[in-house]
Amino acid sequence: MKGLNDDCEHFESFPPGHLYSSKSGGFRRWYNPPWFSEVTPSVPYDPLVLRRAFENAVIKRLMTDVPFGVLLSGGLDSSLVASITARYLAGTKAAKQWGSQLHSFCVGLEGSPDLKAAREVADYLGTVHHEFHFTVQDGIDAIEDVIYHIETYDVTTIRASTPMFLMSRKIKSLGVKMVMSGEGSDEIFGGYLYFHKAPNKDEFHQETCRKIKALHLYDCLRANKATSAWGLEARVPFLDKEFINVAMAIDPESKMINKDEGRIEKWVLRRAFDDENHPYLPKHILYRQKEQFSDGVGYSWIDGLKAHAAAHVTDKMMLNASNIFPHNTPTTKEAYYYRMIFERFFPQNSARLTVPGGASVACSTAKAVEWDATWKNNLDPSGRAALGVHLSAYDAETPFDNKPSKIVESIPLMMEIPGVAIHG
Repeated sequence: MKGLNDDCEHFESFPPGHLYSSKSGGFRRWYNPPWFSEVTPSVPYDPLVLRRAFENAVIKRLMTDVPFGVLLSGGLDSSLVASITARYLAGTKAAKQWGSQLHSFCVGLEGSPDLKAAREVADYLGTVHHEFHFTVQDGIDAIEDVIYHIETYDVTTIRASTPMFLMSRKIKSLGVKMVMSGEGSDEIFGGYLYFHKAPNKDEFHQETCRKIKALHLYDCLRANKATSAWGLEARVPFLDKEFINVAMAIDPESKMINKDEGRIEKWVLRRAFDDENHPYLPKHILYRQKEQFSDGVGYSWIDGLKAHAAAHVTDKMMLNASNIFPHNTPTTKEAYYYRMIFERFFPQNSARLTVPGGASVACSTAKAVEWDATWKNNLDPSGRAALGVHLSAYDAETPFDNKPSKIVESIPLMMEIPGVAIHG
């Protein structure tokens, strides 16, 4: 967008999966996979079929003639990508050229959940592990650059893009030019914690379809632009078209969370790689609870952002927000703060229309907010907003605009695995 906005009054995003014809003057969608219709599929779940499809998606992306590595947060998705890459790297042309030992990269605040888990996975897989620390102030100092490069004012995207932006700079400085990443899994398998409240398999499946269709506005926007800002290429095997077709054809009954049967979020993916004879990952990593990237880098990151925004946005400014920003009016001081920066870089109306809006809890679409009546008063994109689900959920009594990281002790573990906060 930054290449257009100074010279064009009207511009809009080119929709993914489309062709444009100047003759007919319109867009036509060419990407039309079976799941796009959102009709509930019925193929029985076969863990080995799913495993092979994902291994193929990773192996396909090992074709490279530049130094590369994997982004490793220690959650399920990035750990599986790293595990499969490490397993199949030997024997590839890339291994002959760059060596068969995989490099892994993680970013976080000192003592964050992701750093600890990523270190453990890296040790298990035997990767050359690079750990990057940042402070809340480092992140705040980068916010303007992040919004300029990412081209959005969406709160979750900015929260997660900032550590990724800082990490990408350091990765590129090491001479690495390509990284494998775990984006897309949560959309395909219903991995966000709000999926615990899906009322039935039809709604569950429709929400996964909506989430995949919106990826270019959120996680793919982040992964693409936070890395590209520094000339780093990100590859995302979960979004391999053949793999998506296999995963989205599974009867969503198998994907649904069922505490009574010990099935947590993304159970079908975890089960597919739960191999006793040749384990891909340690059990407690394989069954770690979903942690959104903006939370996993350290809970105080989001709390610090909120405090910084509160110091720059007054209550009076918030009262007048609907007059200043009539489209996608910010409802929190953090959102208002990001919007001010965005509008300074991209003041055109066409620019603000490229960013999605609407109610969201723990990264849900607006439609899924209807699944739980209590969510309508607790709209926050953090995974910790999934009250009664996240093991470090916000205290339900505290106003959401200024949540401290208070652990709610009363939430039961969903699976009996010793010492595990089940997280993906």
